[in-house]
Amino acid sequence: MPLDQTFPFDDRGLAYGDGLFETVLVRDGKAQLWDEHLARLKRGSKTLGLAMPSADVLADLPKRCGSGLKVLKLIVTRGSGGQGYRLPAVASSRLRWQVQPFTPRADRWLGVRVRHCELRLGVQPRLAGIKHLNRLENVLARSEWQDAEIAEGLLCDSEGRLTEATAMNLVWRRRGRWETPALQHCGVAGTLRQALFTSLPLIEVETGARVLGEVDALCLINSVQGVWPVLQLDTAWGAMQHHWEPNAHHLALQRLAHSLLGYPQPDASGFPANGG
Repeated sequence: MPLDQTFPFDDRGLAYGDGLFETVLVRDGKAQLWDEHLARLKRGSKTLGLAMPSADVLADLPKRCGSGLKVLKLIVTRGSGGQGYRLPAVASSRLRWQVQPFTPRADRWLGVRVRHCELRLGVQPRLAGIKHLNRLENVLARSEWQDAEIAEGLLCDSEGRLTEATAMNLVWRRRGRWETPALQHCGVAGTLRQALFTSLPLIEVETGARVLGEVDALCLINSVQGVWPVLQLDTAWGAMQHHWEPNAHHLALQRLAHSLLGYPQPDASGFPANGG
């Protein structure tokens, strides 16, 4: 697969969203949760029938990020060819990547305010879990608010099942156990979420948003920002629906997750001022 840093006008990823992407936290040339990112990319490639980039090419990318904290974004498309939606007889996948310096939102490690979204995610089990390029639902959901005090929006699917946030996964503590939405119908299975399954008794559940009135702690997670405790949840129309005080469950999840990402460890008095 050529390491192509340009996208022709007829690239199928550009035209149809026919491809995949990964956003990877890289610390001093070492990709965090790299195995989980590669596993998801492989799973997505199998689902879409795309050729994976070579293992050697992928392994070299984090090393090319240099020192410091960076975010590596890589995009794999089916390449060009085919007539309309019809697949090309012989596809040549195209890889593009970009590296940018990164500073996490450490202020949000202390807690955030979120809202429900009006948009409902479409149900498509064949695409559930993978990180494909067609993210228009997330774009439309994120356009529902402009208030900088709102950190994220929570999404249900068209059947009313609580699924994810616009760019993060959900984890909560209820009745003495950690739970996360099952993603068999839609949504992105995040790499930090996947890593937590091996480190935490984390249970997948199918449930509506009303369950959030029963939880002791609600957190947003992803492999770039870490863990954001949710302290306030608003309706889609701006009225406060639930409120939580910071507690030991938030801190326990942050300690575990941030150890996987190399971020500072929280304690009861707060967090370091910098992002690590």
